[in-house]
Amino acid sequence: MIFKSAKINAFRTWGLLLTMLGMGLMILGTAGIVFWGQTGKIVAGIGLVIGLVSMMVSLAIYFWAGMLSTSAVQVECPECRKLTKMLGKTDRCMFCHTILTLDPELATITSEQVKNKQVKR
Repeated sequence: MIFKSAKINAFRTWGLLLTMLGMGLMILGTAGIVFWGQTGKIVAGIGLVIGLVSMMVSLAIYFWAGMLSTSAVQVECPECRKLTKMLGKTDRCMFCHTILTLDPELATITSEQVKNKQVKR
């Protein structure tokens, strides 16, 4: 439960990870010049290009998550009573990670209904 999050937050997390990866590759690539001199320029060039691509992919993910966020349905979480955004039929609360759904067929059933189903089997 600790690693589960809302879909929009998961997209933003991937964007952040790609940003950090890109920056790290750029810094390590540039450090190649210090460690290997002239041959390190090739390492620096490769690191800078891959880092730049990673940063551009991160930018695209952040833009995509932002566009999804503007069209997401806002619902009130039954656990923490905060407004959260949902993507799709099921999602998790952004704050308390409770599973939420808009589909009545996927909704949680009561304990009486569970007992009735077990008796019928």
